[in-house]
Amino acid sequence: MNMSRKIFSSLLLSALLALPGLGLSAQTYGSYTPYSIFGVGDLATQGTAYNKSMGGVGIAGRSHKFLNPVNPASVTARDSLAFMADFSLLQDNKIFRQGDMRSASNTFNINDLIISFPIWRSSAMMIGIMPYGDTGYGYGYYFSDPSVIGHTGNITYSASGRGSIYQAFIGGGVTFWRRLSIGAEFIYHFGKIEKSFTETFDNTSYNGASNGHNIEITAPAGKFGLQYEQPLGTRSSIILGATYKTSARLSGNVESYRYSTGTAATDTLYHRVGSPSEVKLASEIGAGISYNYGNRFKVEFDYTRSDWRNTDLDKREGFTGNPMTVGGLSSFGTSVADAWRAGVEYIPNPNDIRYYHRRISYRAGLYYRTDYFTVDANRVNAYGITLGATLPVAPGYNGITIGMDFGQRGSLKDNMIRETYFNLSIGFNLFDIWFQKHQYQ
Repeated sequence: MNMSRKIFSSLLLSALLALPGLGLSAQTYGSYTPYSIFGVGDLATQGTAYNKSMGGVGIAGRSHKFLNPVNPASVTARDSLAFMADFSLLQDNKIFRQGDMRSASNTFNINDLIISFPIWRSSAMMIGIMPYGDTGYGYGYYFSDPSVIGHTGNITYSASGRGSIYQAFIGGGVTFWRRLSIGAEFIYHFGKIEKSFTETFDNTSYNGASNGHNIEITAPAGKFGLQYEQPLGTRSSIILGATYKTSARLSGNVESYRYSTGTAATDTLYHRVGSPSEVKLASEIGAGISYNYGNRFKVEFDYTRSDWRNTDLDKREGFTGNPMTVGGLSSFGTSVADAWRAGVEYIPNPNDIRYYHRRISYRAGLYYRTDYFTVDANRVNAYGITLGATLPVAPGYNGITIGMDFGQRGSLKDNMIRETYFNLSIGFNLFDIWFQKHQYQ
C-alpha cells in the first residue's frame, strides 16, 4: 500500500469514528448564531475547503485535481483511473454586536467527507456527507414593563437551541462529445434540533413556564447539473454551468411541550407530537461561468437563487423562531435567498520540480448573499472575502488545503444583531491510481 492510500485510510478511519457524533448533533454546537433560531437553522455554505477558499464558487468549476460537490456534473473532470477523496474541517469564529452589547463564540465541526471513483469511460460517481443547516443560540433578558413586574416581581426569559441537519448524497455524471457533462445526485437530509424557552419568576408564589420543541426530520431531494466547456485556442477555455436542486418536503416528527414550573404547582399545559409534512426546504437554481488558462489560472462567477416564501417555515410551530414578540423579541418571516460569488485560482508553475512554492495553488474570492428569512421585516445580508491555498503533497495530486473567510452579516439598524466572523477550513485532498491493470504478473 503506497503513501496516499495510507493517508486516506487514516483519514477515513478518523471520519468514521466521528460520524456517530452526527446522531448526537443536538448535544453540540455545529454553529452558533442567534439567527439560527428560525427555520432549520443557519444554512451552511456548500462545498469543500477548495470551494470555500474561492468564495464558494463551483457551478462552472471543473478540475482533475479536486472534488467539487457544488455541481454533480463536475465529477467527470478526472483521471479515468483515479480514486479521489476529500475530508475537511471547519472552525467558525464570530463576534456579535447589538447596540452596546457584545459577545463572541467559536465552534469546530466536520465540513465534508467525500469519495469519488470512475464507472466506465467518461462517467464517474461521488458519495459523501456535508452539513446543511446548524442551530446554536442562547440568550436571556429581564421583563422591564413596570405594570407587570410591579405585581409579579422580576421575570426572567431565556432561550437556547442546538442541533444540526446533514445531507448525505450519492451521484454520478457522464461526459458527451468531450464538452458536455451532465450529472445528477440523490440527497437525503436528516438530523435533530432542540429548542427551549423558559420564563422564571422571582416571586415563588407564581409559577414559571418551560416550553420547547424537539425536532427530528428527514427529507429526500435531488440535484441536477450540467457543464459545457468551449475551448479557446489550445490552452484556454470557457465553461458554462447550471444546477437545479429540487424542493424537499419534511418527514419525521415535531414534539412540542409546555410545562408550568415552580414551587406553587407543576403541571403539563400541553404536550403533542406532530408531523412537519406541510413544511419543505426550498428548491434552488444556480448558474456560473468560468475562464481557464491551462492548469495555471482560473476565474469563476456564480449566482444562486432560492425562494423560501412558500415553505411554511414561518407558520409551523417549532420553526417560527421566537414563540412571542413581546419584550423586544424579533419576529421572523421567509424570504428569497440569493448569492453572488466570484473566485480566482493561480498556480505559478504546477510542474516545477525545483521550487516548491511555485507548485502551490493560490486562491481568493468574494461573495454577497441574502438569507432565506427576514427579521422584523428586514433582510439579512452577508458579504466577505476569502483567501486560501493548497499545499501539494507527493505523489500525484494529494494536498492540504487551507481556506480563510472574513465577513460580516446583519447590521445594527432597528436593533438587529451584527456578526463579524472569521472561518478557517482545512481540507485533505487525496488522489491515487487504483484502477490500473497490471501489465505483468
